[in-house]
Amino acid sequence: MADEEVATKAPESDATEAQNVSGIPGDTKPDQGAASMGEHCTSDRPTPGGETPTGEITKFHDIEVYITKPADYPHSPCKLLLLLTGGTGIHSTNNQLQADKFATEGFLVVMPDQFAGDPAPSATTTATQGQADEQPSLIEQVKLGVAGIAKSFTIDMWLARHTPEKVLPLLNNVITSVKEEFADAVANGGGIYAVGYCFGAKYALMLGSDLHKDVAAGQRDPATEAEEGMAKQGPQIKCGAIAHATGVSKEDMANCEVPTCVVAVEDDPLFPDHVRNAGLEAMKTKGLDHQFKVYTDVPHGFAVMGSYEDQSIMTKQTEAYDQMLAWLKAH
Repeated sequence: MADEEVATKAPESDATEAQNVSGIPGDTKPDQGAASMGEHCTSDRPTPGGETPTGEITKFHDIEVYITKPADYPHSPCKLLLLLTGGTGIHSTNNQLQADKFATEGFLVVMPDQFAGDPAPSATTTATQGQADEQPSLIEQVKLGVAGIAKSFTIDMWLARHTPEKVLPLLNNVITSVKEEFADAVANGGGIYAVGYCFGAKYALMLGSDLHKDVAAGQRDPATEAEEGMAKQGPQIKCGAIAHATGVSKEDMANCEVPTCVVAVEDDPLFPDHVRNAGLEAMKTKGLDHQFKVYTDVPHGFAVMGSYEDQSIMTKQTEAYDQMLAWLKAH
């Protein structure tokens, strides 16, 4: 059942107050609410020194996928893990390293391009902590605000291109290919496992839901009412873990039918308390096996591999990974 911890309010340490014009600590994008995305969803932190991805990019159903395998596969059995990224997509070195890390723990990881070659736009490069701590002048702050509004509009236009009607059919095609290509790993795990970060968290929840077939095929907005008698396809995964979700609704959580681990950030406007709490209450009411933890003093996006000057963030990044990994292994 649920393993919930109540967080206490604390300031984020990833950026200065002068730059924090967003509702997301450490983010210069003006707050657009739970349906939008911040810089931590659309740009990478510095890559951990000396680390190089070990997987490869191929295609399933003309969809690019990054695949990384345990060193002893296929001689030793493994389980199939679907990794759904944030807006930076499968060509992000950090996302590839994240997939590789799960592979070292016995998972054959398939990381699909949810965006069909159209990753989230990013007008900025990742700053080092030292750069982030420099106080901008008043004029620079005004310029940052104007640029942030323009970027916000660009990101929201990008989100409008990547809706469940577009993403779900793509993911279902990948899953069909995965079941054929790696049938041994799927069978060994008793199904497909999934982890979702930021944008990908919503789709990990949806793949764990009993969706109507027209929704899964991208023929209907899941928010609209289904025709009477419309058949359902059942959950496509057996277990899920999500971190700092974006665009998730109470219904996304309430409709999930598989054991789910939720990693959240304190005071995160991209995954607001009222949505999170209502979703968790729905999971409790239906008796769904789930786990939940709020991490304090970290920015949205902290759980994805990447370097931070603040060692406490790095420590919590490891803790979040260990939590998600333990959940997957226990199920």
